[in-house]
Amino acid sequence: MTYNEVVQIAEAYLLQLVSELYGLEGYETRPVKAHSGGRNIVYNCEKEGTDTKILRIAFLNDRSREELLGEVEYIRYLFEHGGSVSNVVSSKKGDLLEEITHNNHTFFVCLFEKARGKKLVENNYRYREGVPLTEYYYNCGKVLGKLHQLSKEYMPVHRRYSFFDKYNAEYIDKLIPGSLSLLKEKLVELLKTLEGMDRNHESFGMIHFDYNDGNYMIDFDTGQITVYDFDNSCFGLYMYDLADLWRSGVGWIAAEPDPGKRRKFMDDYFKTVLQGYRSETRIEDSMLEKLPLFIQVTLMEQIADEFECMRNNGEETESDKELSYCIKCLENDIPYMGFFHGIYSCEEPFEYDERSI
Repeated sequence: MTYNEVVQIAEAYLLQLVSELYGLEGYETRPVKAHSGGRNIVYNCEKEGTDTKILRIAFLNDRSREELLGEVEYIRYLFEHGGSVSNVVSSKKGDLLEEITHNNHTFFVCLFEKARGKKLVENNYRYREGVPLTEYYYNCGKVLGKLHQLSKEYMPVHRRYSFFDKYNAEYIDKLIPGSLSLLKEKLVELLKTLEGMDRNHESFGMIHFDYNDGNYMIDFDTGQITVYDFDNSCFGLYMYDLADLWRSGVGWIAAEPDPGKRRKFMDDYFKTVLQGYRSETRIEDSMLEKLPLFIQVTLMEQIADEFECMRNNGEETESDKELSYCIKCLENDIPYMGFFHGIYSCEEPFEYDERSI
């Protein structure tokens, strides 16, 4: 079932049922623009005098009811224990997840409170007037640290899958084309390294797995960050989310031609992030030393996501310069996304084209 087909079913049938399930009579429901490869259709639900809600309808069959319950129960746990996240709204029956079957196809429905504030991109990447950006870096780390600290005490009723349930040698072999044999080899080596790492209480637990400025709002009056979109959350090594946060910082200095200045900025940026993070939870220096490894893992996730989208949508991305860049970094063991390496160009950030070499 395609995205457009689901939209038609939603407009004709699902939205009315959802309105009854959640008491949304009188709300104006407007679709949110989907991103490529999305597994949900999403709507803003607005009504004068009430807080805006976010409606999510999952239509792909790649997540079980158990896994989806694991996601929303985790979000509710984080919210109830002081995590800065968008809360899940219970249906009129008191359920966090509703299931609707139509023409033998099952749709899973969730409703969320909309996070206060705006995305950075909606504010043209300007932070709070008169406040240094270092406050934002610190807050990004602090909010993530709080989520990880809460995860260390989390005892799930419905358990989410583990990173290693999905990312393994068999998955890589099926997903990556045979023409990219070196990439396959490097990815399997990377996974073997991860599998050999200690997964103790302080290093392994529920993670967001997509922690970046596209998945949180900022209250520009206070600087408070509110996180949402736990669709990819899973059990994994906490260091992965920190590596994602490192990646989020490169945009602030991506146009700088001097690699030495880029490195100095990133060192200072991540130092501030870690100050915020460590104000809420512990992390061993031995784990932080593995940052380059986990940045490679974030590239693996990006590559896998691209090939999944190609497989699901029947698309070819042979000319995708960003994908080619990620592949080159992994095939050639170039650390830090090549950000301090000759492969990087500030004129075409994180893009690679063999024809230009």
